[in-house]
Amino acid sequence: MYRTHTNGELRIEQAEQQVTLCGWVQKIRDFGGMTFVDLRDRYGITQLVFNDTQKPMVSSLGREFVVQVTGKVAERQSKNLNIATGEIEIIVSTLTVLNKSKTPPFTIEDETDGGEELRMKYRYLDLRRNPLRKNLELRHRLSMETRKYLDGLNFLEIETPYLIKSTPEGARDFVVPSRMNAGQFYALPQSPQTFKQLLMVSGFDRYYQIVRCFRDEDLRADRQPEFTQIDCEMAFIEQEDILNTFEGMVTYLFKTVKGIELTEFPRMDYATAMEKYGCDKPDIRFEMTFNYLNKETQNKEFSVFNQAEAVIGIVAEGCVSYTRKQLDELTDFVRRPQVGAKGLVYVRCNEDGTFKSSVDKFYTEADLKTWAEKCNAKAGDLILVLSGDKAATQVQMSALRLHLANELGLRNPNVYAPLWVYDFPLLEWNEESGRYHAMHHPFTSPKMEDLNLLETDPGKVRANAYDIVLNGTEIGGGSIRIHDRAVQSKMFDLLGFTKEDAQEQFGFLMNAFEYGAPPHGGIALGFDRLCALFGGQETIRDFIAFPKNNNGRDVMIDSPSLISQIQLDELNIDLKVI
Repeated sequence: MYRTHTNGELRIEQAEQQVTLCGWVQKIRDFGGMTFVDLRDRYGITQLVFNDTQKPMVSSLGREFVVQVTGKVAERQSKNLNIATGEIEIIVSTLTVLNKSKTPPFTIEDETDGGEELRMKYRYLDLRRNPLRKNLELRHRLSMETRKYLDGLNFLEIETPYLIKSTPEGARDFVVPSRMNAGQFYALPQSPQTFKQLLMVSGFDRYYQIVRCFRDEDLRADRQPEFTQIDCEMAFIEQEDILNTFEGMVTYLFKTVKGIELTEFPRMDYATAMEKYGCDKPDIRFEMTFNYLNKETQNKEFSVFNQAEAVIGIVAEGCVSYTRKQLDELTDFVRRPQVGAKGLVYVRCNEDGTFKSSVDKFYTEADLKTWAEKCNAKAGDLILVLSGDKAATQVQMSALRLHLANELGLRNPNVYAPLWVYDFPLLEWNEESGRYHAMHHPFTSPKMEDLNLLETDPGKVRANAYDIVLNGTEIGGGSIRIHDRAVQSKMFDLLGFTKEDAQEQFGFLMNAFEYGAPPHGGIALGFDRLCALFGGQETIRDFIAFPKNNNGRDVMIDSPSLISQIQLDELNIDLKVI
């Protein structure tokens, strides 16, 4: 037996016991007559003590050496109450070096001196640090509690294939050449969507899977080429059943994993979310909602507002004292290409009841007072106004709203505000392709009351779809599915599929609908995002054991990489043609 205890479990009650520990050397502190060594494993740190006569025993030790020690547990004179084992130490009698270590390229401590790219190259070393260990422990706990909750509701965990058929909708597929079927390719699943619907047809009325998915997309802090979903589907249900079930799951996870009671999940339709926040995943931890000022600002001499489809204002409470430099910085922010506004108008609601704006040349103080009244702004507040095309201005103002909230400290990561958003548009028109695209995916059911609009005005059809949002981040989305072949066929028509294309791509699903498909629907929650939110962070990378960098590369194993000519020949791939 290599060890009797881990480095995180010994306490003062075990004083005088003989124990054997194993782990990695984190620190060595030589105080002349005594040498102290911090021994680490994933459970914690235990201090080892060597006396003067044992110096030869520790003289060759270095950081990250793997060692085994035997000794007696003793009460520590200088206690460290910051660690669980801080009241004890081990008076070492024997030490065995199990493996030596090169000097690591960065310090393996909570606060490290290694840059992100370096730590990703040596990810196996970075994972020894407490912050990443705790993140993966949190991920494990969330997965276990998710399974426990769903199992309690009679969900079955069923695995679906990873080698599937490529489909044209959605993000780009990762494709896998087939050696045995020359010139043909599998695709890695962007989600198990069609398979979970087939499971409903098969009579497995409650399915779930904590499943790996793959999308060949541009990357960012909350997106990886391979990611994990809590993927679920239910039969014989309506939208309300889905919302109640998974509201319950999120509430359960917060209670069991974080000890937080979530008492309210407000609901908001898509149209309201866009009108009030300019965003389909609004952060409702703070107000700063939109005020439409067309009536109050137009038909004056300011042509910028007169020509605008929408004039939108928000109130930054208590920010009347913003300096000209701060206002210029906000203007520069909205003019960034990523935001795209042409300029920013401001109104100061002064403490003495007067008003001062950047457009005083065109508006009287009485005019500005009407703006303030419309925005419910009070003395001491600052009104910020953008204008232009309505849809574009809503998105621009949404970006400004979040930017301001970050500056003002309104987005406390320890406050959690969940929200359901529903009634999304079923379809969105794409100018480039000249056709409709599915807002969610082609299998989403329209609202029954909008079915007649499929023929006359498809752009106005609402989807029987819903997203769950947490602190301005979409953590999950789903829909009630189409389960009728005729409606599914009509949907494919609207999306520009020929009958032949629809049959080739999705004939297996259409055929299944002819054998008694029940009403069904589901949801998928982004497990990596959920872990990051539970951990109070925005990036998902540190909650994944071996993530990719922003270029989609694994710099630790140097992947993707070239393959040999022999492999290319076996797969019938000619790189010269490509």
